[in-house]
Amino acid sequence: MTRPLLLALLLLTGLAPAAATPIRLDDDAGTTVELPAAPARVVSLLPSLTETVCALGQCARLVGVDRYSTWPESIAGLPRLGGGLDPNIEAITALRPDLVLVATSSRASERLRALGLRVLALEPRSQADVHRVIGKLALALGLPAADGERLWQHIETDIDAIAATLPAAVRGTRVYFEVNRAPYAAGASSFIGETLARLGALNIVPAGLGPFPKLNPEYVVRADPALIMVGDRNYTGMDERPGWSGIRAIRERRVCVFAPEQSEVLVHPGPRMPEAARIMADCLVAKGQGLPAAVSAPAAVTPVAVPATRSAAPAVPATAKARP
Repeated sequence: MTRPLLLALLLLTGLAPAAATPIRLDDDAGTTVELPAAPARVVSLLPSLTETVCALGQCARLVGVDRYSTWPESIAGLPRLGGGLDPNIEAITALRPDLVLVATSSRASERLRALGLRVLALEPRSQADVHRVIGKLALALGLPAADGERLWQHIETDIDAIAATLPAAVRGTRVYFEVNRAPYAAGASSFIGETLARLGALNIVPAGLGPFPKLNPEYVVRADPALIMVGDRNYTGMDERPGWSGIRAIRERRVCVFAPEQSEVLVHPGPRMPEAARIMADCLVAKGQGLPAAVSAPAAVTPVAVPATRSAAPAVPATAKARP
């Protein structure tokens, strides 16, 4: 049988390989990324992106991840390629990835592009960002848009279901969520702050200060939160900060101290946000009941710009990430 005849038969029977469909999209850094076809070999240097790729059912495409990506367990055997601030460029290029996923704050992007690799920079800070990033990843992986939307709706439904279980007594609890002892806080406009709002809590750090502002410690003292949420590494010595022993949450021992594995879930904006919502909801129930209605926070603050983040925690200050 001649080759032309064989190809014609394959086309008629639907067995011929489909032509690759090019993919074109803009990333969060404003760079247009063009892929000749859906990537088969993907490197992720951001935990939330690693988790989202897997939640979209595409874990098998990952050939390497950053040192802070620990979920799901199926990625445990993948090569570790450093982090956003110290990526192992040689190891990344040796894996011959079709696409490298990074944070917009990563130092690796330009170096990798200079080596001929295709790089997609994405960095969610709010829940709307998470929705958008899921959609962009679905597109970059050549998946139907419905796959990304289905994952987002699952996240939304689960968070709403958790919020619906909370007793009325915890609603209106004034919360300070610390992501780093500088102190950096999760503001109302961050994905963490937005989850708190959906759970009925009131954030003492207004949206106007940005997602993760550095605060004057005196601001927290004056705001006098009724409940504090903090990772165990940042909690050490909190009550010894000037004036902090008088904060109501500390005085009444209404402080939720999260273990490292819980902190990791809380600071990753992606498919595990419902799990993060459950952790925060459990804290509100355990420590927030019996508190009076909220009072307004003080207006005088000293916000400081948040520094560039590392790939360990794309939406929070670099030092806020709980180590795996």
